[in-house]
Amino acid sequence: MTEFIPPGTRYIDLPSPFPMRRGGELHGARIAYETWGTLNAARDNAVLIVTGLSPDAHAAANDANPAPGWWEAMVGPGKPIDSDRWFVVCANSLGSCKGSTGPASINPDTGDLYRLDFPQLSIEDGADAAAHVVRELGIDRLACVIGNSMGGMAALALLVRHPGIARSHINISGAAKALPFSIAIRSLQREAIRLDPNWNDGHYDDANYPESGMRMARKMGVITYRSALEWDGRFGRVRLDSDRADDEPFGLEFEVESYLEGHARRFVRNFDPNCYLYLSRSMDWFDLGDYCTRGDDSEADTRAGLTAIRIDKALAIGAATDILFPLQQQREIADGLRVGGADARFLALDSPQGHDAFLVDFDRFGPAVRGFLVAL
Repeated sequence: MTEFIPPGTRYIDLPSPFPMRRGGELHGARIAYETWGTLNAARDNAVLIVTGLSPDAHAAANDANPAPGWWEAMVGPGKPIDSDRWFVVCANSLGSCKGSTGPASINPDTGDLYRLDFPQLSIEDGADAAAHVVRELGIDRLACVIGNSMGGMAALALLVRHPGIARSHINISGAAKALPFSIAIRSLQREAIRLDPNWNDGHYDDANYPESGMRMARKMGVITYRSALEWDGRFGRVRLDSDRADDEPFGLEFEVESYLEGHARRFVRNFDPNCYLYLSRSMDWFDLGDYCTRGDDSEADTRAGLTAIRIDKALAIGAATDILFPLQQQREIADGLRVGGADARFLALDSPQGHDAFLVDFDRFGPAVRGFLVAL
């Protein structure tokens, strides 16, 4: 199988062995990253971006790779995350297929791909790997750690497991634990992949690839990433032109179906199925309450996990139409960090674009992020 690594990506080797939270260890592992701006003499102007499930380290164009990145409107000179002021680092998640070591990487013990021999992956493993990147770059303390979606989980794990690593935090459409609805959706996505005969217990190749399973998983994901309001506004009940309609029984008939199909087909060969399974499950397992004594009240445990984090300032942002990481989760983050002593604020944005709003609704998310960073 192919890894999908943008040109210009750099790497930092992880300690060998690198212990994994749920058992096992990695040898010869690495993390892919990219940077923008310049680290100042005091080494106190660094901002770390921790990504969601699918993005690579190429958040924006830079000298090493002038191609637009996945967060192009947010990162760069004069942009909300201003590289004229900040030294910006974006680290690709451990377990990904975008340069960091994951199930699609070579296992040095066997010379073959890890596949399902990759150790069980947790959000905390990704956080520990990101902390190592920060230290290897000579940064004692980040000015800010920014995490969106799954990266919001990883950022909280980073803060609780590595006290003092950052002065501030922006959590965008993130969560301190997985909710049942999100777990249910991701469970169905993983089932779609695993039930594809070509998945073959993780032993697929380019010729025998679980394309149908990945297409279904991606479609389910995209449906939850956006809101019903946006689906209605963009597509309504518009039908396909006769020359674009699918002639098969029960085939594609509506524009929204065609959109999902096109989106899924663009994704399936650009992300490794086993990596998708591992990263998806890591989100289901995450609960910041695991760092507190378990009682009968899991909500109280999660709040206690948040209050144990010590930072100066925080902003938790969410979209009102997000059903995957709903506003209650960002409010919980801000409330918990505030009890822990942070100057923490919760901001609900009236975006119609659901969970993916932070990737497209820059008119709302850009000013919020810029305002927080300008005031640091």
